[in-house]
Amino acid sequence: MAWEFNSKTPIYLQIADEMTMRIASGTYAPGEKLPAVRELAVEAAVNPNTMQKALGYMETKNLVYSERTSGRYVTRDETVLKELRRDLIRRYTGEFVEKLKKIGADREEVEAALKESLEGKDGSC
Repeated sequence: MAWEFNSKTPIYLQIADEMTMRIASGTYAPGEKLPAVRELAVEAAVNPNTMQKALGYMETKNLVYSERTSGRYVTRDETVLKELRRDLIRRYTGEFVEKLKKIGADREEVEAALKESLEGKDGSC
């Protein structure tokens, strides 16, 4: 099934974001070989050049690395992976808090909503 893209952000960045989430969630384990560019491009229904650009971008972030003749692999660097997870947690909690602030929620309401979500009272966890 093709991935869903929006028109607000360049597709290669959206691909990099999806691949980053897969790495952070463990779908792709540290040191694991990634599928070939063409295979990923077919999965995402994008041009292989777009997929190549996304993976190249991820290399600049040290999330993946290339082995000259055998493809790309997820980093094994635990520091990079821990920082990735921290950054994603900050990003998504920041978005959550900003949305709640826009509707006028105060600190106590935000904390209560987060606590409820973590405890599964809203059905999400």
